[in-house]
Amino acid sequence: MKNLTDMMKQVTQMQSRMQEAQARLEATLVTGQSGAGLVTVTMNGKGAVSSVSIDPSLIVPADKEILEDLLVTALSDARAKMEETVAREMSAVTGGLPLPPGMKLPF
Repeated sequence: MKNLTDMMKQVTQMQSRMQEAQARLEATLVTGQSGAGLVTVTMNGKGAVSSVSIDPSLIVPADKEILEDLLVTALSDARAKMEETVAREMSAVTGGLPLPPGMKLPF
């Protein structure tokens, strides 16, 4: 029974560390950019976009499609950076143990 008790204690500790990590990630901001910084997007660790910045030189009605493409690229860049940050944070929590296939964090 001692092993089971120890294991349950470890699970409880990991859950606590996971909640702390998720709170840190939600407060963490990453910024993606495109067009050499002409378009920037900031999002938190949960993927919520908090700001978008577009250089005024890009706001030309005839170049609408270019601006849209730059915005999509900046969003993708921010998302990739956020996913890298989440992976690092979760690796620290799980002690580097890999998650089962298909399981992503935060939940």
